[in-house]
Amino acid sequence: MSKTNEVIIAGFGGQGILFAGKVLAYGGLMCDKEVSWLPSYGPEMRGGTANCHIIISDAPIGSPIITEPNVLIAMNKPSLDKFENAVVSGGTIIVDSSLIDRKVERDDVNVFYIPATQMALDMDASKMANMIILGKLIKEADVLTYDELKKGLEKCVPPSKADLIDFNMKVIDAGYNY
Repeated sequence: MSKTNEVIIAGFGGQGILFAGKVLAYGGLMCDKEVSWLPSYGPEMRGGTANCHIIISDAPIGSPIITEPNVLIAMNKPSLDKFENAVVSGGTIIVDSSLIDRKVERDDVNVFYIPATQMALDMDASKMANMIILGKLIKEADVLTYDELKKGLEKCVPPSKADLIDFNMKVIDAGYNY
């Protein structure tokens, strides 16, 4: 049976939403899966809302638009408010509890709260809450394996910044082990 994951990552511009989506997409691509990556920006790049639709599948993908994700990563409250009810029953919601002060109101989904933004600040990695969340994602949802995510990261980080891969993996580990 073919497996398809439809993931929405959403938050403010500047949180690395699109980069996180790209890492996931490349992770899927590097292990020969069918992949779709569809970024969406609000009216301004920084501070406006941003979300990214990522589909990783064993079968061909018909449309890059996701209306019923099985995974939602909400990195701010407006994103949780907007997408919470779209997640399929039995799906997974991962919430950055540093920035979202409310609980998920549904009881038919798996919910994980992780203070990703605060963890990133504590690690002197203020712009890397997105990587902490990806670590949590690969642990709690069957989207990619750890090694597949690492391959995606290695593909997304330009050669001039290859020295950052180890630090990124350390930050991903923090989310994975939370």
